[in-house]
Amino acid sequence: MSPKFHKFKLLLDENMPARRRFPLLNQLFDVKHLAFDLRKGGLPDARVYQQAAAMHRLIITFNGKDFRDLAHKSQETGIIYPSNNLTNEQLDTKLVALLLKSSPTRFYGAFTTLTGETHA
Repeated sequence: MSPKFHKFKLLLDENMPARRRFPLLNQLFDVKHLAFDLRKGGLPDARVYQQAAAMHRLIITFNGKDFRDLAHKSQETGIIYPSNNLTNEQLDTKLVALLLKSSPTRFYGAFTTLTGETHA
């Protein structure tokens, strides 16, 4: 049985494409882009993490190596680290599939990797 739908709040890091590149994600979830929507590009990773925690948003970033050590510092945010080998369309589909099958607390305080091998 699938979990009840939860509208995750997501924050795309500045290294991610603009949110308009992810139509399914935008349709189902509350998505903001750090640089394009919040105008906070250039922040150090620790500040991005603090901002996401303050807004209760999950961070989606291609910069997993720098965020890995931060991931467990707060239950108010978490990190989703997708493979940069995925096309925008694949990323859109896989992120939506992952989020739809997950509980509301699954990603908070955690570091989650999303690869091309992950079944959507």
